[in-house]
Amino acid sequence: MPKNSLNVSLKGADDIFSTEESRQEQQREQVQQIPIGELFPFKNHPFKVLDDESMQRTVESVEQYGVLSPLIARPRPEGGYEIISGHRRQHAAQLAGLDALPVIVRQMDDDAAVLLMVDSNLQRENILPSERAFAYKMKLEALKNQGARSDLTSDQVGQKLWSVEQVASDAGESKTQIQRFIRLTNLVPELLDLVDEKKISFNPAVELSYLDEKQQRDFLEAMNDTQNAPSLSQAIRLKKLAQEGKFTYEAAFAVMGEAKKDELDKVVIKNDTLKKYFPRSYTPKQMEDTIIKLLDQWQRKQQRQNER
Repeated sequence: MPKNSLNVSLKGADDIFSTEESRQEQQREQVQQIPIGELFPFKNHPFKVLDDESMQRTVESVEQYGVLSPLIARPRPEGGYEIISGHRRQHAAQLAGLDALPVIVRQMDDDAAVLLMVDSNLQRENILPSERAFAYKMKLEALKNQGARSDLTSDQVGQKLWSVEQVASDAGESKTQIQRFIRLTNLVPELLDLVDEKKISFNPAVELSYLDEKQQRDFLEAMNDTQNAPSLSQAIRLKKLAQEGKFTYEAAFAVMGEAKKDELDKVVIKNDTLKKYFPRSYTPKQMEDTIIKLLDQWQRKQQRQNER
């Protein structure tokens, strides 16, 4: 045999294909059945898991079909797994009495995990203002940590602006709107809850976020004492008072105690008051029509009396 001949050991076809198959299998993410007690919520998770009507429907679906879409989680250094996507499914499974859940386990650093957690949850239809606020803030910080713009000519300011643009583009919002949502994270929890409950509108809430914590709590007290929600113009005036160092509880009470123009131009009668005078079967439209007819009769009576 020539000295320069190669000593090649040829593998059978089964060996070749099994090696390739195992290589692909290692690269492919596996769905594992993880005990529900080994799954933990994402740290500082901004999305609320509520036991509402939507959750009840999810529980009923899980009871009937199981969890069809796997959760995504990552291993925790202290043991168990941190949920990245699937907090609602995990809670529904707990309520349904499941012992284990289908999970895709990924090795991810903190910033990559935050980005996936935020983006997967922002796809939901009904998201509270507070959820958007903290989600956008977390995503912005993660993008900045990752070095969202890594070319050597970019400075820190340019990187920050690029990161805001990225968050805005992904969310389908303007940069200004993203920044306004993030402002809400400066509100004390009690005020932020009122925004979620639609007792304070978004635009006034943004202006109130410029008050410090003590000023916000004084405002809350003034709001409760006057039983008035702030209009945008009132919130702007309160912000200006704070900037000028003139904000006090008394000043907030004076602003919040003012009658708003729209309140001067309309009369509101609560449904509970009206229902005392109508059959239970009456709809709001029927009540309105009856009231108008009675007012017409009253007006004609007044005119006849004036003509005498």
